Amino acid sequence: MLALLGVGFRAGGQTILHGVDIAVTPGRLTALIGPNGAGKSTALALLAGDHPPLHGAAELDGKPIARYPALDLARRRAVMRQGGGIAFSFTVADVVAMGRAPHAAAGDPAADGAAIAAALAAADLCHLAGRPVNQLSGGESQRVRFARALAQVAGMRPGYLLLDEPTASLDLRHQHGLLGLARQAARGGLGVLAVLHDLNLAAAYADEVVLLHRGARVAGGPPAEVLQPKLLTEVFEVPLRLVGEASTGGPVLAAGKWAAPMLVS
Repeated sequence: MLALLGVGFRAGGQTILHGVDIAVTPGRLTALIGPNGAGKSTALALLAGDHPPLHGAAELDGKPIARYPALDLARRRAVMRQGGGIAFSFTVADVVAMGRAPHAAAGDPAADGAAIAAALAAADLCHLAGRPVNQLSGGESQRVRFARALAQVAGMRPGYLLLDEPTASLDLRHQHGLLGLARQAARGGLGVLAVLHDLNLAAAYADEVVLLHRGARVAGGPPAEVLQPKLLTEVFEVPLRLVGEASTGGPVLAAGKWAAPMLVS
């Protein structure tokens, strides 16, 4: 398991996280939600091993993440970060292949080739494989970063996939396609954490939802338990109401003027 246990973190003289618990479990997709500035990306960075926590523990399989050599950590977890455009004219296939770099010592070109091909196909990028990445749209670039992360943890069980706002810049089809792949990866044995802003996508695809607010965890559990209109209205400071149920059983929410007639008191 990849976990934050009672974690606190400060940056720029401000407390970003305090007492936060998050567990990323193999076989499950966890959605991390909350308003801007709630600490979501910071929590993901701590899980990735980018920084040590100020308080508490960040652990992989019960061992502090900071004790793992960088190469070992790269073989166990892949991170899809926000933005991260590539200025050089590598092809799409070249960039996805970079995800296999941590596995180079294994010397298995067939396994690497299969992982790259599968990631390109999964992210709907085969027709763009030879195109320079600096000639892609924002949404296409997003899918390339996702494919690179998929290729990096291909065959790793347990392995972990950390996705920071993976649906940003994507059209509706590719939003659902990407999260469907993330859930499929979880079903295949990976532990997946996705920072999401769309609450309905979280409801539709997550096994568990963790809600952060002002650097603290305020709720966690199945989508139907966490995505309660009253709680979300208080946290996001916008009226929300339940308008239906997704095919997966999670709630469907409406916000803003669509929710105003049924604002939760």
